[in-house]
Amino acid sequence: MKYVRFGNTGMQVSRLSLGCMSYGESAQGSHAWTLDEEASRPFIGQALEAGINFFDTANVYSDGSSEEILGRALADMSGTYERQDLVIATKACGMMRPTRNGRGLSRKAIMNEVDNSLRRLGMDYIDLYQIHRWDHHTPIEETMEALNDLVRSGKVRYIGASSMYAWQFSKALYTSELRGWTKFVSMQPHYNLINREEEREMLPLCDDQGIAVIPWSPMARGVLTRDWGTETTRSETDEFGKTLYDESSDRVIVERVAEVAEARGVPRAQIALAWVLKNPTITAPIIGATKDHHISDAVAALDIELTADEITKLEEPYVPHPIVGFA
Repeated sequence: MKYVRFGNTGMQVSRLSLGCMSYGESAQGSHAWTLDEEASRPFIGQALEAGINFFDTANVYSDGSSEEILGRALADMSGTYERQDLVIATKACGMMRPTRNGRGLSRKAIMNEVDNSLRRLGMDYIDLYQIHRWDHHTPIEETMEALNDLVRSGKVRYIGASSMYAWQFSKALYTSELRGWTKFVSMQPHYNLINREEEREMLPLCDDQGIAVIPWSPMARGVLTRDWGTETTRSETDEFGKTLYDESSDRVIVERVAEVAEARGVPRAQIALAWVLKNPTITAPIIGATKDHHISDAVAALDIELTADEITKLEEPYVPHPIVGFA
């Protein structure tokens, strides 16, 4: 495993992060494809064995059961690692209760949700606490001050953000700097071979400000790893995922990935992930793992260096896409 500094911080993270959205009780929340606790644990163990020290989840994943599964698994495997060597990330913003204060980034919501996440994880602190989306109903000053207080209290070590417009992220950064509050150190954007829109503004902003970038869906929810139209349990039930990619513009890129992978004699996942990893602004892509080979393929991608001709072949068919994945 390779390790890198997390943006401008001194914290070291593995070059890959294990995303835990696929782990949770399927009867809870809206993710019918998730693995239950017994099926999830081996992948968390494999990640640790591979040297992954960075785990990403969220309070809304399977109504909190993802955090519970991750926390219990890590507690039971604690003989193989030291807690201070792990980087545990979670998020807040989405609906957790159908009440007026059951979602969002108000001070009230944040203070409530961080305690709930700590309880579910069974931990004393969260390494990276992220706002899952922009809250259009709460002043950013209120949100940033509350997050600053969490860091000062010791419940949170660092704060980060996920998909939003670059102007919104910039506003959050300069608001914190103006007030002397803790600043965001990371951005979790949607970025892969078939959606590169973040190259226009968000990635240059992060590069300029020394922000760690940890993209979600670096393999486009598996679309880049198989023939176009191949159905899986997740693809059939992932309603959000169905809104992200379009056959008319994206199928040709999926086919290019297959061609490059076949020429090299490696799985397509390794090519798709190697392309993301080649970008110097990217810190640690967030990978999913629900099959035995997923983690080993991701680790192998760390050693693949794409040629200039391969990169051109993969990138040439790209066309501009609508913004997707923002609240």
